[in-house]
Amino acid sequence: MLSNIGVPGLIIVLVLALIIFGPKKLPELGRAVGQSLREFKQSTSGLLSEEEEPEKDINRSTDDKGLVS
Repeated sequence: MLSNIGVPGLIIVLVLALIIFGPKKLPELGRAVGQSLREFKQSTSGLLSEEEEPEKDINRSTDDKGLVS
């Protein structure tokens, strides 16, 4: 989706953001977006690690019983 924007489109978006929000609000908005993305990444990685744990437990229990060669 964003790969089709290109440099001119990105410049236009940045100029519009500067006009709409002003130079004082842009750093605050950037920090807020960065924190949101960081929290989202942490929560998704937490979900992925929770999904992998049961698989490891299943593999360990079958290895202990000698079912897996």
